[in-house]
Amino acid sequence: MDFTLTEEHIMIRDAARDFAKTELLPGVIERDEKQEFPKELIKKMGDLGFLGMMASPEYGGGGMDTVSYVLAMEELSKVDASASVMVSVNNSLVCWGLDTFGTEEQKEKYLAKLTTGEKLGAFCLSEPEAGSDATSQRTTAIDKGDHYILNGTKNWITNGNSADFYLVIAQTDKEKKHKGINAFIVEKGWEGFEVGPKEQKLGIRGSDTHSLNFNDVKVPKENRIGEDGFGFKFAMKTLSGGRIGIAAQALGIASGAYELAKTYSKQRKAFGTEICNHQAIAFKLADMHTQIEAARHLVMKAAWDKDQGQNYDLSGAMAKLHASQTAMDVTVEAVQVHGGNGYVKEYHVERLMRDAKITQIYEGTSEIQKIVISRSILKD
Repeated sequence: MDFTLTEEHIMIRDAARDFAKTELLPGVIERDEKQEFPKELIKKMGDLGFLGMMASPEYGGGGMDTVSYVLAMEELSKVDASASVMVSVNNSLVCWGLDTFGTEEQKEKYLAKLTTGEKLGAFCLSEPEAGSDATSQRTTAIDKGDHYILNGTKNWITNGNSADFYLVIAQTDKEKKHKGINAFIVEKGWEGFEVGPKEQKLGIRGSDTHSLNFNDVKVPKENRIGEDGFGFKFAMKTLSGGRIGIAAQALGIASGAYELAKTYSKQRKAFGTEICNHQAIAFKLADMHTQIEAARHLVMKAAWDKDQGQNYDLSGAMAKLHASQTAMDVTVEAVQVHGGNGYVKEYHVERLMRDAKITQIYEGTSEIQKIVISRSILKD
């Protein structure tokens, strides 16, 4: 694997870095405090092509590779993980799922609007009882001939109230178990579709997270994705790619915290010198940098596997497992390097520490990643 970035990769990375500093950074603390969804900033990211990076150009996408996507995700996440998770969901879960498995009609009607930021998407798998276990869906979709009747509840949905189109996983035939699951495209505003209260969260507070209720929602047959019973495979394939995006988010959170800690250590003085000159702080920075570089290699390897058409279930799970742990470890140490100031909002690291925790939970907890990894390495 060649670790040298192309000119295009560097251009995309730098564009994301500039946007993060000039557009996301101002107001990021206030958005976190108010749990404010950055609607105008999301539209700007759509205009810049960040919401449909890997989608086909014929539907308004950038046609970029996964490496480009994770580079942009890292830079955005260094500053605002709430904004980057919206980018991740729209790219990895919604646009990729539709672009890869949707019909031409579905792509023209939905994908072309999602890639440009005209509309925003959400991925609806988790439930109060099932979490990310797609085989235990209690949301049902009863086949009525030319349409389905959808009933159930989805929890912890990113872009829950701000999305326009929702990819909903539901059980159509319980007797068939995972082969009786389907995925559907549901539009906001359909009769019987209700958005629940906003979740009061520890981190990524600017992200719009809600529960969703479906009460006899009529879903046209043409809004089913793939053949009957394809929903489980759709969810698993989509989540595998989603893990790479979240791994990149975790990497970005860690990188952002490390950069703040390093800068602070060169400015803050104690006992007659900058604190970076004290071995206790220098060793912390050395450990943080090493963990981040290891995480970056795993994330890039997973992205490269996906771009090469190779199986990326294992590499994606390992990237997410290690990068999310790195995000927690590094942000905690960044707060420690800042001392008392690390506990204060204006220095940003306390927010990054709160944001880091979710990377160990969504797209499958760390324990789920270990299941994926262990099954892969033990099957031979």
